[in-house]
Amino acid sequence: MVYRISQILYPRLAVLITTCDRSGKPDVATFSFFMPVSFEPKYVAFAVAPQRLTFANLQEVKEFVVNVPTAGMLSEVWVCGSVSGREADKFKLAGLTPVPSEKVKPPRIKECPVQLECVVEWMGEFGDHWLVVGKAVAEHVEKTDFEPLLHYSGKRFFKPGEKLEAV
Repeated sequence: MVYRISQILYPRLAVLITTCDRSGKPDVATFSFFMPVSFEPKYVAFAVAPQRLTFANLQEVKEFVVNVPTAGMLSEVWVCGSVSGREADKFKLAGLTPVPSEKVKPPRIKECPVQLECVVEWMGEFGDHWLVVGKAVAEHVEKTDFEPLLHYSGKRFFKPGEKLEAV
């Protein structure tokens, strides 16, 4: 049996990435191929398929916002990952509130307790996805003691269970 990489490397943090086109029209999409890259300065990276509206937007406006949803936002995260922004306003469809960013054009999401405004520093093609590396130019942290949403594959998600500490 051949497994998808998302089924053998999991769980992964699910995030909502907001982008916009050159006219300012925003979009939000769910990503779990996401990771931190550097502590100082703060860099993050995510992988995006070139067919996605997020990719098209990043070609026009090389900025994005990483919005970290809570585990209680599963239905909103699912809407943003399963509906195309070319066909619907996912902010309205998911009931999410866009708020202006301080340093980048794409909006932040009010309901997410952590938001990182980022500028694209590098993009490169790897297989069927492009890796996007962004530098955080502003951060908004309402709280850090929330349960994040973790993604397995497809419709399967998790929330953190038992806390473990190394000794």
